[in-house]
Amino acid sequence: MDSSELYHVKQQFVLGAYKTVVDLTLPDPNSPDYIPTLIYQARSYIALNNPKAALQLVPTDSENVALKAVATLAEFVEKEGTTDKEASLEELRDLAVEIESDDVEGTDRDKATVRVLAGIAFARAGELEEALETLGVDTEDLEAVAVIVQIYLSINRPDLAKKEFERSKRWAEDDLLLQLIESIIGLVTGKDGYHNPYTFYTEQLGNPSLSSPHVLTARGVTRILRNEFSEAQSDLEESLEQYKDDPEALTAFAVASGLSSAKKGETNANELWARLTSEYSNHPSVVDLSTKSALFDDAMAKYTVPPLAAAA
Repeated sequence: MDSSELYHVKQQFVLGAYKTVVDLTLPDPNSPDYIPTLIYQARSYIALNNPKAALQLVPTDSENVALKAVATLAEFVEKEGTTDKEASLEELRDLAVEIESDDVEGTDRDKATVRVLAGIAFARAGELEEALETLGVDTEDLEAVAVIVQIYLSINRPDLAKKEFERSKRWAEDDLLLQLIESIIGLVTGKDGYHNPYTFYTEQLGNPSLSSPHVLTARGVTRILRNEFSEAQSDLEESLEQYKDDPEALTAFAVASGLSSAKKGETNANELWARLTSEYSNHPSVVDLSTKSALFDDAMAKYTVPPLAAAA
């Protein structure tokens, strides 16, 4: 069982309070909490798009398989978009094979972490089948289940995501991560008017020990889907005040502003979208809109507007 300190670190990480996690003081290196806490900190730096800080944090001389995996994931993220990332993926493949042996440095928890981190990298690289195979179809590791659910939702298979969630309910305790998984599925499927995710995110934001722009963004997106645009703008504006470099919050804020009936909504939306395209040109929303705009322009170029009929 985790200590109360490690349990708190895990909860903060699960809810996206990454800045809080990276600011924590690491336990003594001889403490059993040391490696798990260090890994959560490194993963938080990666989530904050700062893989270099993650690499500086992880000891380079450690033989622990989980520490090796998180360092390799940081290297992969740093090289993402280049051909150099293949070396990192190959190293993660080697680690995923290595942990099947008993002759490795690491606990069962460390081995499970390797599978999760490798699965995340494979999914980000578009190798979804490899990611699912690495995570394990019948896994009883809840972090692995969370990644599997995200993969299924990304390929528009909410039915498989629900099946995985229902399977995990048979063996998982009433864990916060389990509730988060249910909320993510509800957010994608729109079940019961998004009641479950809205309630979950609101409950977490009521926690005085939590400061998570990620949860604010999630509730903001939920409110957009519930047609509560002014309330969504409020959440997303507060999220960006806490973490201004979050492209997800910026994208959602632009959408909420564009849909708002407020007079300045369209102007704000254009300004926000201009910032998004300038600072995050590879963001999926920017790429998708650019692709659809090009298709529209191509279609328009092939269409000839007939002349107006002259009055008799």
